[in-house]
Amino acid sequence: MKGLTAKEEEIMGFFWEKGPLFVKEMLAFYEEPKPHFNTLSTIVRGLEDKGFLSHHTYGNTYQYYAVVSEEDFRKRTLKNVISKYFNNSYLGAVSSLVKEEDISLEELKQLIQEVEKGKE
Repeated sequence: MKGLTAKEEEIMGFFWEKGPLFVKEMLAFYEEPKPHFNTLSTIVRGLEDKGFLSHHTYGNTYQYYAVVSEEDFRKRTLKNVISKYFNNSYLGAVSSLVKEEDISLEELKQLIQEVEKGKE
């Protein structure tokens, strides 16, 4: 599975939140100035080429739907970040969060308790 640009990720968010969509429907999610229909259509087709979307055909129009769940995308993205920036060390990633105070020791203790409960 290839990565996504920020714009592709934004568009995937519409599919994850709203379900199947026609490109024309997506225009309503934007404030002025709205992106051009052809621009959105090109990005959506690119997402289909990357394996994130598929479509149903209705006459001469397509309704697109996500084939990759948000959870699967999130997990894969996290694995890629940990691989790329933390040498495949989940401990290194968590340690970095604690050192940067992005996660408190209390939250870390809570996380450990949740993991231990899940193993029971």
